[in-house]
Amino acid sequence: MASVREPGYFDEGALVSVLTTQPLDRTLDYRAPEGGCVEGAFVQVPLGPRQVMGVVWGPGRGDFDISRVRPVTRVLNVAPMREEMREFLTRAAAYTLTPMAAMLRLATRAPGLTDPPSMRKIYRLGDAEPARMTDARTRVLDVLASHGGAGFTLKELCDEAGTSSSVVKGLVQTGAVREEAAPRDVAFPRLDSHRPGKALTEDQQSAADRIAEGVRTERYGTTLLRGVTGSGKTEVYLEAVAQCLRKGRQALVLLPEIALTAEFLNRVEQRFGARPAEWHHGVTMTERRRIWKMVGQGGAELVVGARSALFLPFRDLGLIVIDEEHDGSYKQEDGVLYNARDMSVLRASLCGAQVVLASATPSLESWANAEAGKYARVDLESRFGDSLLPEMKAIDMRKERLETGRWISPTLRAEVEERLANGEQSLLFINRRGYAPVTLCRACGEQINCEHCDAAMVEHRFLKRLVCHQCGETRPMPDKCPSCEAEGRLAPIGPGVERLTEEAQAVFPDARIATLSSDLFSSARALKERIETIAAGGADLIIGTQLVAKGHNFPLLTLVGVIDADLGLQGSDLRAAERTFQLMRQVSGRAGRADRPGTALLQTHQPDHPVIRAILTGKEETFWQAEAETRRAMEMPPYGRLAGLVLSSTDAAEAMRIGTELARHDGAIRAIGAQVFGPAPAPIARIRGRHRVRLLVKAPKGAPVQDAIARWLGPLALPKDFRLSVDIDPQSFF
Repeated sequence: MASVREPGYFDEGALVSVLTTQPLDRTLDYRAPEGGCVEGAFVQVPLGPRQVMGVVWGPGRGDFDISRVRPVTRVLNVAPMREEMREFLTRAAAYTLTPMAAMLRLATRAPGLTDPPSMRKIYRLGDAEPARMTDARTRVLDVLASHGGAGFTLKELCDEAGTSSSVVKGLVQTGAVREEAAPRDVAFPRLDSHRPGKALTEDQQSAADRIAEGVRTERYGTTLLRGVTGSGKTEVYLEAVAQCLRKGRQALVLLPEIALTAEFLNRVEQRFGARPAEWHHGVTMTERRRIWKMVGQGGAELVVGARSALFLPFRDLGLIVIDEEHDGSYKQEDGVLYNARDMSVLRASLCGAQVVLASATPSLESWANAEAGKYARVDLESRFGDSLLPEMKAIDMRKERLETGRWISPTLRAEVEERLANGEQSLLFINRRGYAPVTLCRACGEQINCEHCDAAMVEHRFLKRLVCHQCGETRPMPDKCPSCEAEGRLAPIGPGVERLTEEAQAVFPDARIATLSSDLFSSARALKERIETIAAGGADLIIGTQLVAKGHNFPLLTLVGVIDADLGLQGSDLRAAERTFQLMRQVSGRAGRADRPGTALLQTHQPDHPVIRAILTGKEETFWQAEAETRRAMEMPPYGRLAGLVLSSTDAAEAMRIGTELARHDGAIRAIGAQVFGPAPAPIARIRGRHRVRLLVKAPKGAPVQDAIARWLGPLALPKDFRLSVDIDPQSFF
């Protein structure tokens, strides 16, 4: 057998261990291929009758019949996985108790990585105007224009535009579309880090200088950038991006919502003269493969994307920005359960990068870390330019006279009418999708529930369907009660965004009304276009869910009306007060972001509730201190540790039995001073036909929770068709 020639290099025939993307619990031994391979190389290896992808993880273990060890099929033509990335995946897997194969799949979510390099035909926007336009031609040109010069394959362009290849070919003949032969994967345009940005205020410049100084050190550090809505946080951290690029390192900006990327990409292009790489589920498969490869080769200096962009194979990552760091969408709730905010701090610590956590309403975890000195903190206390923070007021719903089936109070109605008369925009906010949260039969009292889940079916009148928000099951809206078959007795109970739109159309018949809810748009592009139209003045009244709270800038918007400010205070959620405070402050911050003053009105039945008072007064530090004291007294996060376990089975009794056995044999948990609560049916006890039982582990802050849970679950033998998921630091408890 050939020996290893030097650390990290394996001669042909040497034993190497390969971590594959297949659901196995260990690495597999192979022989290095002809020409040898390096540690971290992406390879194709035989596994049974198939060829699968993997990464050379180190020397082989040799604990397998050497004569049966097969050679690596080939080394892929992509940059090897760096040691820092392998360490990140290993540490992230240990923290989240995730199998390494699942972590590797998360880090290789791009198609065609095993394909050899080749040329392809791509299509871009041309210079000519076609003599004749059709709807199909318009759609093709709109798609090309809206993607900033990106190239599309013929299939991608046809699918995106909803048209045939003959339409595209016809536009090529007119010169309106260019057909080019290009390598499948090419570097992104260079960004000009010396291009001047916007003039900053003294406070902004001071904040930018402090963060840029951290980037210059090329050492790890995390900064909480807290700034009121509209204070120019984006311009501040773009200066840090510029400093990172000047150092020759790569930067990553994570955004919580795909609809935010269009406006942000435009700002980046204005700042640096070119568009960055864009990574999220709305990006074409061709572009995903290109980004993945170019990031590893250094051909992409800046990536803007969703949480999964954190697992791209950066060659030299120097800065990670988490915009709206408090947002719950940074926690992945299925598959690999991780929080991108926390994993960003881990990754930065391994590669000597800086992290910027930007928010007007930080998470209590980040606030506490800044208070403890683990994070630096930079504050921006005033809005940029001439805009002022909105005036915050409560509408006491106990004193309002509302008609039955109405939710817009007379006071709020009068304020909206005043804005309509002045040519200004108003926003009515309700954090419920669909038409109504419950559909009830007035004859028998039964509500329509999902057949597969213990959850109500939500009427979506615009779609003319009932939808389960847990499993996605849909069915047509019935004419009669499924239980008693009474006709014409089904009634919606409570408001959703669609019902509020219906009411607004009746109350404000002459207003141009736009409804913003994620389930009303067929694609990310359609949502982006609608938001751009609204920002340009294409609507008088916006009806929206929490989608509208995430960083959008509507210059004409001067009034925000929150229909039910008490909604988030219901229930026993650990973070109910924090989330309500954040959401109300964020959505209120949409008002008055230009030169016109803004007002935010909160309809509430509890105007004296401590959270409502904190929202209205804006005494954020007082709120965080009080919330921190409450959590500290309860030894709850961030002053304690939690881990959630969900057992699921098609057999409810079996799930409860195994949960009970686990709770009885909790010695490993008690050994670290922790407690097990449960088992109990999960708040939503059945999803997709599977019964769910939940246990909760509560531990002191410094306790080794992961090791204890691993020892606790080690002897557990699960029956067939039984699932167990472990969520370290859970954010929700459904």
